[in-house]
Amino acid sequence: MRTINDLCDRVRETAYAIHVYHGHGHLEKVYENALTHRLRKAGLDVRQQYPLQVLDDDGTPIGDYYADLLINDCLIVEIKAAKTLADEHVAQLLGYLKSTRLEHGLLINFGSYKFAIKKYALTAKRIEPPHNADPSLSANSQGN
Repeated sequence: MRTINDLCDRVRETAYAIHVYHGHGHLEKVYENALTHRLRKAGLDVRQQYPLQVLDDDGTPIGDYYADLLINDCLIVEIKAAKTLADEHVAQLLGYLKSTRLEHGLLINFGSYKFAIKKYALTAKRIEPPHNADPSLSANSQGN
């Protein structure tokens, strides 16, 4: 993929094709497995249930999460099978982005008759660590 937008387009098109073929009504895991299978078949690096850690300002781990998918080490995909997307689904994805210091995420809902996908992006400024945190951990110093 040349750009993050190209990658998002590929994921979007693939997810829509899965929704058309399988419809709604399955568990999240079914859609996660289908999306993983098809994206890997297309040559993308896809990691399922990618472990994330939330760190306190001194680097102490204070929580663990699992993102549904991490694609090409730059895009987090959160999959839902709900009647509609809710604010807490958005907050979950944004929390994952902040924890990883990645900028781009997709929230996909397969649970409704109408397919829904939303892209979220955090700017480097919004994901900088607090002023008292170790500057070596900033998004800019990691090349993101």
